[in-house]
Amino acid sequence: MKLGVNIDHIATIREARGTSYPSVVTAAYLAEKAGADSITLHLREDRRHMQDADLYELKPLLKTKMNLELAPTKEMIDIALDVSPQDVCFVPERREERTTEGGLDVTGQFNKIAGACEKLLSKGIRVSLFIAPCMNQIQKAIDIGVPVIEIHTGHYADLENDPVLRNNELEQIKKSTDFAQTNGLIVNAGHGLHYQNVQEIAELKKINELNIGHAIVAEALFIGWENAVKKMKVIIDGVVHK
Repeated sequence: MKLGVNIDHIATIREARGTSYPSVVTAAYLAEKAGADSITLHLREDRRHMQDADLYELKPLLKTKMNLELAPTKEMIDIALDVSPQDVCFVPERREERTTEGGLDVTGQFNKIAGACEKLLSKGIRVSLFIAPCMNQIQKAIDIGVPVIEIHTGHYADLENDPVLRNNELEQIKKSTDFAQTNGLIVNAGHGLHYQNVQEIAELKKINELNIGHAIVAEALFIGWENAVKKMKVIIDGVVHK
């Protein structure tokens, strides 16, 4: 199972003081050195962490690949076409949210999302949709023809104090992953995963990649950035190779 390291919150620290450090380029380089299989970053409409310039600086320097998270808006689609990352993951976005809340409503915004996907797919950019573990949403992703989905694991992560509901959510993630892969989709997953809850998700063999950021940045405060990436990679690899 692959590990995509999200470096958004390296930029959050930088933007908190309006400085040029810590460097997202250095973060990406060291994450790759420590075993990251891809680098994920989210260019938000309000530019609260990643900035446009970061995308252009990082793209030619990455040794793995760039997974660029964006809202499916004209502004963001135009930027994606210009930067031309290997992967784009369309995500929902609201200005007032602290972090991405829930998955895309592909069912309710089918035509808009389908049009956004077509623009990028036609230029050779692999497109993923960030969606809840819901069969209806996955079916709409299949109908659009995207090659990849990313299952939102935030609800699972939020249920850490309710083992019954958490197990129910885990089972729903498993069923959704099985359904998606059976229908030809590559399945990634992420959101809210950390060193104590990632194991059960990593046990789902049909998931291709986990995208994790905030937990790794937080752990890095105590053990260092490369060590934090390696620690997560060891956990995932250890579960997968059981």
